[in-house]
Amino acid sequence: MIIAVELWGYSVGMKIGDVIEFSLPDQSGKAISLKQYRGKPVVLFFYPRADTPGCTVEACEFQSLYGQLEAAGAVLLGISRDTPGKQKKFADKFGLTYPLLADSDLVVAKQFDVVKEASMYGKPVTKVERSTFVFDKDGKLEAEFRGVKPEGHAAEMLALVKGVA
Repeated sequence: MIIAVELWGYSVGMKIGDVIEFSLPDQSGKAISLKQYRGKPVVLFFYPRADTPGCTVEACEFQSLYGQLEAAGAVLLGISRDTPGKQKKFADKFGLTYPLLADSDLVVAKQFDVVKEASMYGKPVTKVERSTFVFDKDGKLEAEFRGVKPEGHAAEMLALVKGVA
């Protein structure tokens, strides 16, 4: 369930330098917003579905570097179209200790333009493109990475944050 979405700066699209604000429930149902992390860089990664092979690789690689991201002063947030309950099962199963946000209605994913139409076995499907967005300490969009591969992506984001932080 979406709580709120706002885009400050541009009325159409999202550009580097924009301040984006939204609030979504995490795996425990607690509302998490980008605004609450002002003063720290934020790494926000979108993944298609909890507990699928690629998403598990990506989420676990981020978990293995989570302490280093925190030491660099950064916040890590994962987001998918799963419910808070499914996010909790995913987090518990793999020991993920950072917030996993539930965007069941895809409202935030659409704002970030990561919702893509595709075909699977000849039928149309709606997918979430694996993408990562990095915000600076002031909440401005610093960088975006679309269509990323799960393997090694977390290490790339750690290197970037060390330069941003």
